[in-house]
Amino acid sequence: MVELGKVREELDAHGQSHLLQFYDELPPRQQAALLEQIAAIDFARLDELIKRYVVAKGDFAPPRQIEPAPTVPAHPVDEKTAAEHAAARKLGHELLAAGKVAAFVVAGGQGTRLGYEGPKGCFEVTPVARKPLFQLFAEQILAASRRWGTSIPWYVMTSPANDVATRAYFRQHKCFGLNEADVFFLVQGTMPALSPEGKILLAQKGRLALSPNGHGGSLTALRESGALDHMAQRGVELISYFQVDNPLTRCIDPLFLGLHRLREAEMSAKCLPKRDPMEKLGNFCLADGKLSVIEYSDMPEELAMATTDDGRLRFSAGSIAIHVISRAFVEGLTDGQTGLPYHRAEKKVPFVNEQGELTKPEKPNGIKLEMFVFDALPLATQAVILETERSEEFSPVKSATGEDSPTTSLHDQVRRAAAWLENAGVHVPRDADGQVAAAIEISPLFADSAEELAAKVDPNVEIATGQSIYFGSRGQTGGLK
Repeated sequence: MVELGKVREELDAHGQSHLLQFYDELPPRQQAALLEQIAAIDFARLDELIKRYVVAKGDFAPPRQIEPAPTVPAHPVDEKTAAEHAAARKLGHELLAAGKVAAFVVAGGQGTRLGYEGPKGCFEVTPVARKPLFQLFAEQILAASRRWGTSIPWYVMTSPANDVATRAYFRQHKCFGLNEADVFFLVQGTMPALSPEGKILLAQKGRLALSPNGHGGSLTALRESGALDHMAQRGVELISYFQVDNPLTRCIDPLFLGLHRLREAEMSAKCLPKRDPMEKLGNFCLADGKLSVIEYSDMPEELAMATTDDGRLRFSAGSIAIHVISRAFVEGLTDGQTGLPYHRAEKKVPFVNEQGELTKPEKPNGIKLEMFVFDALPLATQAVILETERSEEFSPVKSATGEDSPTTSLHDQVRRAAAWLENAGVHVPRDADGQVAAAIEISPLFADSAEELAAKVDPNVEIATGQSIYFGSRGQTGGLK
């Protein structure tokens, strides 16, 4: 039980005594909960962060020298890269068959920006079967487990806001066919929201204003939850990391896994060519000789706009938040403070004012501190950046309308499915503008690549204009009932 006197002393010593201003008004249960929240804060560490990121604003200092990062092409361009790709795929298959790979999804977000009440992973995204994101990923993992005769564990990071709902959703859907023992839930850490003066804000009289500590906090969460120990017990050596909002993500990619191991990397990433200089993707760079991601908002404009002699962007490698990370690297990184920097974000944070009234600000009033997982890249002794194709692996759902919306992602999913079918010799109807004139969905349990689909599908299958057709787990085709 947390002692009130000790909490008061701690708060007085760190200038945060206002957190107990309404303590005497609270019922006993809320008093105890507030004391526990306060006791969980490392105030000495928080003081350092306030000094660096709140008072001093943690301004980004550009590196002295910024060069494009070396990347591995998505497809072989010569005999050397062809040989490396072949060796990597073979090694990736061996790693999977040996049970040395785990999947890890960062799924702490809510679907608020999509107009959906609930965890974003429960949002339905596919064009015909209307599968939620969680099911789409679960089927990929299940298909890969069957393909390589193993059980691939899946680590699902939730947040305090959606943990209960996410676990209930998985129970309701019986883990989407996965063995319950192969699904491990962990909860993302939080950080207090702060005023510009460095004071912790109250969300209610008896509750601190807390927010997730960023996707970089996922690495700490792996240790604190016991997930790293769980991986070690199962013999997992490589973690396939992805975020929940991208339906085209390849959760398990033998080529990527094999390249990571072949080059003895500690952390690797996928990239894709940016559409334009100002696309909101981080830039893979060599910053003072260290592989890093520079956020699009921090990239000097003259570098963002720079082109090569043939007119291509000089800094074209955009980050899409897909990684392979060695378990041993995470263990070393999280043995104590992670060493990842924090990033300051000014946000509108509802708070209780000095009069005890809940205030909903109309402009940013609070500061949230977040860690980004890509900031671990400069700490790795070796890394691989593998190019991929946007049409194959990237079409996130972030906003209700416009760019990166459910509508754009549905179109991209249909386009990819159509391209796979046409590669297999199937005729796909198209309209006068060349757009696919049918709704097509391919279950990962049927095929998770163009190559696998070509080996399974009947090229004589007929798809009619306007038809909704689903290639399901049993290899059947036809309109979904």
